[in-house]
Amino acid sequence: MSEPDQADVVVVGAGAAGMYMVHKLHSMGLTVRCFEAGADVGGTWYWNRYPGARCDVESIDYSYSFDPELEQEWDWSERYATQPEILRYLHHVADRYGLRRFITFSTRVVSARFDEPAGQWRVRTDSGETVSARFCVFATGSLSDVRVPGFPGLDEFTGSWYHTARWPHREVDFTGRRVGVIGTGSSGIQCAPVIARQAAHLYVFQRTANFSIPAQNQPHTPQSRAAYKATYAERRRKSRASGGGSPHETYPKNTLETTPEERRAIFERQWQLGGVLFSKTFPDQLRDRAANDEAVAFFTEKVRAMVGDPAIADLLLPNDHPIGTKRICTDTDYYQTFNRDNVTLVDVRSAPIERITRAGIRTAAAEYELDDIVFATGFDAMTGALAKIDIRGRDGLALRDAWSAGPRTYLGLMVAGFPNMFVVTGPGSPSVLANMILAAEQHVEWIAEAIGHLDRTGRSTIEPATHAQDGWVDYCNELAGQTLFPEANSWYLGANVPGKPRVFMPFIGGLGAYREICAEVARDGYRGFDLKESV
Repeated sequence: MSEPDQADVVVVGAGAAGMYMVHKLHSMGLTVRCFEAGADVGGTWYWNRYPGARCDVESIDYSYSFDPELEQEWDWSERYATQPEILRYLHHVADRYGLRRFITFSTRVVSARFDEPAGQWRVRTDSGETVSARFCVFATGSLSDVRVPGFPGLDEFTGSWYHTARWPHREVDFTGRRVGVIGTGSSGIQCAPVIARQAAHLYVFQRTANFSIPAQNQPHTPQSRAAYKATYAERRRKSRASGGGSPHETYPKNTLETTPEERRAIFERQWQLGGVLFSKTFPDQLRDRAANDEAVAFFTEKVRAMVGDPAIADLLLPNDHPIGTKRICTDTDYYQTFNRDNVTLVDVRSAPIERITRAGIRTAAAEYELDDIVFATGFDAMTGALAKIDIRGRDGLALRDAWSAGPRTYLGLMVAGFPNMFVVTGPGSPSVLANMILAAEQHVEWIAEAIGHLDRTGRSTIEPATHAQDGWVDYCNELAGQTLFPEANSWYLGANVPGKPRVFMPFIGGLGAYREICAEVARDGYRGFDLKESV
């Protein structure tokens, strides 16, 4: 057997996080190998090409902040960029910094095992290549492991079917066709209006209604572009100190401290701004049920005004969770789509899907003849991509076993028993509750500094102490328990994956507070970590 290739660091994944990790490590003079399952960079934005795909964070914020020159040279065309524009941006970044030379594309990592005597990670790919590295960084993405429901009969369907997160790299034309969209999370809510404008008829199969706020999207003008570029430094400062990674500031009073007139005006102002930050209009909205009910009442009134049929509006209004406790969706004309004559909302809560047939979908109440089916059914979030890789730490401990009762990390960055293995935006970090690019940048920079610290101080390995990890998990659970989030059966808790332990996975205390904790841990000599001397 040939000797494995050698690198200082292996990075798994070449989305926004992996790309910056590669750039940062190379700038430190380290040798780095990166493996990416896709045929090019982009991660989420490489795979999710479905009609209507957009980011739900404003583009000027959902972009790298590590290089002011990059900020100034790139022009965003609108507030919420489409998938093609975001992917062009990531291609520009890869070209600008020469990142592709470090990345092996169309290659999946199948195993990563820590060789304790050698102090090395042995990383093996599906091509049979093995690379040995001192450090292993998993930038596999929080929303990358696709879920296709196991409906019986799918292999018998004579039409075409698609998953929003594995969309073909070609145009899919639904003109004149009967299309069924299964799922009304973010991707279903984004694609339904676009497909409805093409299709002869669109059937939207909804099990659970979700809260969605109109994006109020608009093009950038030369004036708005000049304004945000002139104030980028301050905008980034506010974003890093914020809860969610944008410069948004909640109203200074709690909800019920305002008069009804004042409250309505503030809700209206936030509604007109658009997007997911409606859930943070007031500071107590996600902690106090009475405050949350006020936001729900305002939302309900808005939806009823947009949907012509009151019975359809009833079905579209969520009644099983407080607003914001599942990720709020951001849409363009979603609710108005149900006023179209060629759109039917199918309630599969009352009449579940029984099977896919040769001709379409059969529910407990009816059969729907379809030419195409679109699965907008989401992901095994935050842990799914890691669970698909055979990751083993000290004494052959499998990460799947270490996380059998739910994911356990210290700071969302490392796992006890897995030396020199880092996870970017993993469970136990703000991750999906924040602007993912700013969250990833913070992780990349912390990881890079930790590696540099080991080398400067003659240490060989870093890993969390079990007591520190236990304390962090308890703290994350304590914070989540102070909010309304656990009241929702959300993918934050893994509730969309049968058999997955019900554990609230993200750190809910906010990006700014989390950054301070991580910085303090590092300043305190990496408190809670065991650092081993080099032999």
